[in-house]
Amino acid sequence: MQSFFVMQGETYQEEKELGIIWSPQQDSGDQIPHSWLRMKEVNEGDRIFHYVKGNIVAISVANTDCYTATKPSKMQGYERSNGDGYLVELEYHELEEPLNVHSKFDEILPLLPIKYSPFQQDGNGNSGYLYPCNEDLVIKLLELISDLNIYQVDEEQLELAIGTIRRTERNTFIPMIAETETEVKSKIRLGKQKFRRELLQLWNHKCALCEIELSALLQASYSKPWKDSTDLERVYAYNGVPLCCNHDALYEKGYIAFDGQGKLHISTSIPEDDYLKYNIHPKKKIARFEENKPYFKWHLKNIFQK
Repeated sequence: MQSFFVMQGETYQEEKELGIIWSPQQDSGDQIPHSWLRMKEVNEGDRIFHYVKGNIVAISVANTDCYTATKPSKMQGYERSNGDGYLVELEYHELEEPLNVHSKFDEILPLLPIKYSPFQQDGNGNSGYLYPCNEDLVIKLLELISDLNIYQVDEEQLELAIGTIRRTERNTFIPMIAETETEVKSKIRLGKQKFRRELLQLWNHKCALCEIELSALLQASYSKPWKDSTDLERVYAYNGVPLCCNHDALYEKGYIAFDGQGKLHISTSIPEDDYLKYNIHPKKKIARFEENKPYFKWHLKNIFQK
């Protein structure tokens, strides 16, 4: 199961009534925007978060794979589009309380990918139609949406406020949210287990920097984080390095990095006088694999705090 953001704006109401999302295949210049081409990635069972004018207003489940179809006659948008487009049939679950992205953006921002993010750094939506939504972000969104739309009510509250309590048992998105959360967490757990197992085998179950071997203290550290990786990269053992807890934290936050040759880079945020505390040295070089090279370079460029 995959998840996506669809940025609908004025097309939301008509697409909801039709139970679809639809995009052209090419723009007026015969170009293929990535956010339209991504429609081809949607498969039956995938989840879609619907973003309209600053709010997530619905979650839908894809009832079909994406297929080629002309623009439905009832759609008013994309006036200049006459050719075939991409269409997915959906079951919409509209939220009683939309989630305002700006109000929770401090929690959402750390989970956004560097490339193809649906939102800008100020919390506004990016132009385009369909964007990927990684599993960590899905879990956070489900948590925020549930806080707004699902209430746990004890018996005393129920007796005192029976006339005003929202009847959440009739809202069809509740079981869908539970199923989505279960599937997403399972995907993360299984993927990270496979990644850790194969990564530690490559490096003989030792921290690449300090050679600690105690399994409980070893982390499978991603070079290209889960939120920025493809499904294949998330389980690819060369997209990472085994590190002890301390060095893992430094690597994840960008205080240390490795270049394509395995040489250690240390952020200027760490004073030289503290190198001994962190058990790091600027002349340190690890015995990396050739397959590590593109991922180390990606981390050095995008995560490292120079």
